[in-house]
Amino acid sequence: MDSGERSVVTIGTFDGIHLGHQAILKRLMTCAQDRGVTPMAVTFEPHPRVLVTPDSPPPLLTIWEEKVRLFAPYMAGRLLVLRFTPELMNNTAEQFTESILVDKLNVQKLIVGYDHAFGKNRTGTINDLMELSRRFSFELEVVNPVIIEGKPVSSTRIRRLIANRQFSQALDMLGHPYPIHGIVQRGIALGKKVGYPTANVKYNDRKLLPADGVYSCSVDHGDGHYDGMMFIGQNHFNPEGGRTVEVNIFDFNGDLYDREIVVYPEVFIRENNVFPNTDALVVQLARDRDNVVRIKHKGETK
Repeated sequence: MDSGERSVVTIGTFDGIHLGHQAILKRLMTCAQDRGVTPMAVTFEPHPRVLVTPDSPPPLLTIWEEKVRLFAPYMAGRLLVLRFTPELMNNTAEQFTESILVDKLNVQKLIVGYDHAFGKNRTGTINDLMELSRRFSFELEVVNPVIIEGKPVSSTRIRRLIANRQFSQALDMLGHPYPIHGIVQRGIALGKKVGYPTANVKYNDRKLLPADGVYSCSVDHGDGHYDGMMFIGQNHFNPEGGRTVEVNIFDFNGDLYDREIVVYPEVFIRENNVFPNTDALVVQLARDRDNVVRIKHKGETK
């Protein structure tokens, strides 16, 4: 921060950068522009529940690399990452407000979501924040929820949709493609042997994957953007391999081993089936590719 410059700030975990988060970031940008200051978003790493509920931390909609990239389209400003430590976890709402928002960030206006809670055990409520804003002389704006089908959009709701095989509804609430980021590693190369080579993506264990099955997808890597089809689940021809993410990238023949890619699952095609042999698998893969091409080119679902 420049000496004496007061800031317009928002704060949260922002897992998913969904439509509700985007509404907050939009207000942040507007208010900062009106005041001629640089907007600032404050978030945490790791997700606070890794420490708060270590036995049941939530799977993540966005791992750290994905979250940083997703901020860019919605906020041109500063992103401050606070390392979530036991010390920070035990700050009361008042301690956090004074030591971080006031002393370090010189907050002029704070913008938060309607359900924002903070401080030790999330005991700091919106009402507490209103009182603290008066005590420390900064403005507070609370952004209303984005409502879809009568309920607020939230990270928890989106996680539940993904877990319940309602991936298209989850995408609607995210308001952007769902990234799966990872490094391409070597598998058993069965896809290459049967004419459908796949990139085996080493995904983060904390990442919430869509339900097992085959999806249409798109893929980003250093050389460009491609269409493809992806598989999530146990490869029954490799029973020791565990749950995998494998991507057949259309019209691509390069070597991606040890390179970073981002895969975006789109439309669910079919469940993970068991095939009696590789010939049966090849027949099904040809059907899958036809379905994906039809979806991408004509908007048909099957």
